[in-house]
Amino acid sequence: MFRTRAAAHASFAAVGVLLLSACGGNDTKDAGASASSSASGAGELSFQNGTAKQNNAPAQTGDLAPDAAPAVAAKKPVARKWVQLSAGRAGQLDPVVVNGAGFTLYRFDKDTADPSKSNCSGECATTWPPYLVARGGKVFLDGIDKSSIGFIQRDGAFQVTIGGWPVYLFNKDTKAGDTNGQGVGGTWFGVKPDGEKAGGGQSGAGADPNASPASSATFFQGPNFADPSQGVAGPGCKNVRFSGSLQAAGAVKIWDGADCTGKAQVVNGNVQDLSAIGFGTVRSVRFLG
Repeated sequence: MFRTRAAAHASFAAVGVLLLSACGGNDTKDAGASASSSASGAGELSFQNGTAKQNNAPAQTGDLAPDAAPAVAAKKPVARKWVQLSAGRAGQLDPVVVNGAGFTLYRFDKDTADPSKSNCSGECATTWPPYLVARGGKVFLDGIDKSSIGFIQRDGAFQVTIGGWPVYLFNKDTKAGDTNGQGVGGTWFGVKPDGEKAGGGQSGAGADPNASPASSATFFQGPNFADPSQGVAGPGCKNVRFSGSLQAAGAVKIWDGADCTGKAQVVNGNVQDLSAIGFGTVRSVRFLG
């Protein structure tokens, strides 16, 4: 059985179900057959260094199979014949783990790493398809330490864990390099090669992931709330142009394009340095209330 760390966990725990309309609720139910209490059988998997291409993996299989893209995988669980874990860059996230097709892999704050346990099933797993490799499959490691990789049983296959954290795709990432899931709900973040959160790993200094929507925000041109500043109030989408920091008494969604287009991220509370969460400039904000 593979372990997630050198001082390996005693066991891999079962997947619980959270039926989540926004992947952040707390209505737990029995996961049934979606996972078992350990990753027994994971010894069937094989590891190889390098990319799938370097190892002559068949075309249109594994991460490159037509049904493996996030939007398609959201319709039903997909157990890939091979997966590729690459330490790379996606959007402003550097480093972050991407798969063999270049899609960003994410971790969920409401999961646990010790023991490895997923708390995303049902509607949540439709939005965030678990990243699965089939029994007897291959794992290609491209700049990733094997000791960071583990598995939990799920949907008749194995969900990959990195640093103990179960990892997922995001169904709104439509092309390689998208990071549309970064910061969603204050609980979803790209995963680094060691399992830590990519992009600073927070949605605001000291942010509460359960914060209520904010009705207004103040943007500052410099980090640490340095003037000049501009106050903006909702409802709806408002255009701004600031690259320093922001203050908000709750959750807002920021965008790097005008009229709430482009890359987006939900932030809760104050953000002392927008560049630390991957935003060079914020050009619009949407109030969620």
